[in-house]
Amino acid sequence: MLRSKLMEMLESRKDEMIEIRRHLHENPELSFKEEKTAQYIIDFYKGKTVEVQSNVGNGYGIIVTIKGGKPGKNIGLRADFDALPIVEETEVPFKSKNEGVMHACGHDGHTAYLLVLADCLIQLKDEIPGTIKIIHQHAEEVPPGGAKSIVESGVLDDLDNIFGIHLLPMDPAGVVGYHSGFSFNGRAYMKLKIQGRGGHGSSPHLANDAIVAGAHFVTAAQTIISRRLSPFDIGVITIGSFDGKGTFNVIKDSVELEGDIRYMTVETKATIEKEVKRLVKGLEEEFGVTCNLTYTNDYPPLYNDPEITAMVAEILKNANDKDIKEVKEYPAMPPSEDFAYYAEKFPSCFFYIACTPKGVEKPYFNHNPKFDIDEDALIVAAKAVGYVVCGYYGLE
Repeated sequence: MLRSKLMEMLESRKDEMIEIRRHLHENPELSFKEEKTAQYIIDFYKGKTVEVQSNVGNGYGIIVTIKGGKPGKNIGLRADFDALPIVEETEVPFKSKNEGVMHACGHDGHTAYLLVLADCLIQLKDEIPGTIKIIHQHAEEVPPGGAKSIVESGVLDDLDNIFGIHLLPMDPAGVVGYHSGFSFNGRAYMKLKIQGRGGHGSSPHLANDAIVAGAHFVTAAQTIISRRLSPFDIGVITIGSFDGKGTFNVIKDSVELEGDIRYMTVETKATIEKEVKRLVKGLEEEFGVTCNLTYTNDYPPLYNDPEITAMVAEILKNANDKDIKEVKEYPAMPPSEDFAYYAEKFPSCFFYIACTPKGVEKPYFNHNPKFDIDEDALIVAAKAVGYVVCGYYGLE
């Protein structure tokens, strides 16, 4: 039976997954700079009977094609491998050797589990009715990201569906979560330069205060969320930078603001963008300033296909595996994920592998300098995706 054979192979290589994860954790690289990580992945596949394409997309993306021995559907399995510009504050013995760079989002674990799972699938490929493409993706953390360019390259055009996971410290290892429909926020970036007219603090009538205009914008922008969106829609506008530093008695000539915008549907995305631009025009009229707005849509909302997600949930609930202790529905997530680009083109499912470290009641969430995982989550990830592959193909 292929499924039981696959699970036995994965269990026998649990320590290898941990070893790979720790190596990657010690040697993190930032988005679009993952040269050594990519080479490590490529070297892993040397001598194996698969096609390996490197430098796919706008960076170090890698596609490994496992051609099954029988005709059938084609699927993709994706894991990202970039790290973050964070100074690590954990006390693990395999702490980052690259000062100021850390795997604080679990991508080291994503890559470790998928490398071992892929190798096992390669060994079993003659029994697989279809083709599996392993997507080792660069630059998830920094827009425009790696996913969009990989999709646009055309190397995945023959796929029917794509699956991916994310390690999240929301439950103990052994819990697998899923969510149907819109599951991760979309994201946009905004930069606004407001040009007024500087002057002496004693004579505001001879100047045009850019700080006053900027302060009004910061407050007024929140009315887009409270007064332009339905109470049932999700949207967030965060002004994270207000560069107005000057001298206490000088009216500021210009200021620059930067903001982060999140939304859960494409309709909300369009509403917020329209209203921000309308507000900027009104700012020019009301305060007599000149505005230069940069508004860039980064990652779209991530939509999990309901039918595919229901299939994944059903497969995992029926797995009857000692390592997968619970399968449950999670809420939609506030962060953004460039897996959304795959899900825009292919009916997909992006699900969650819980990884709260043992004995920890309040774990540090992803992107925290103290972020860590229970490494038992690696075998859970490998098995969960392995079960989905077997269930998808009807392999017992």
